[in-house]
Amino acid sequence: MEVSRMTDNYDATIAKALVTEGGHLFIGRGGFSLHYEAGWLSGYDCQTVKAAAIAAGLPVIDSRMVDFGKVADLALRGPMIAVGKPADPPPWRALSYAPLAAVAEAYARAGVEVRNVPGCGGGEAAA
Repeated sequence: MEVSRMTDNYDATIAKALVTEGGHLFIGRGGFSLHYEAGWLSGYDCQTVKAAAIAAGLPVIDSRMVDFGKVADLALRGPMIAVGKPADPPPWRALSYAPLAAVAEAYARAGVEVRNVPGCGGGEAAA
């Protein structure tokens, strides 16, 4: 009996994220979440989706190499990224929605790898 495995080259989902305000890829110790439109795709194939997202120009936040306490503090006390909806007015706190660039900058200041967010972290798609 042959067992088939679902595979996803992520291109279609990344394309949706690219045209969604705030669309991005977030990677943490528990896997990835690719945020687009009113939903997200999550999984564990982090390196494959990360490479595809960076190549496509999608904003990427990869927190796997930073102290867990720093990342947890940002996730719990900081705002969420407004994806496909308007950001709340500042000041941004826990449970508020902020623009992608503002949240990405906070993560970059904590040492998290941030790609394809102009003026923030690693900036462009340099490997």
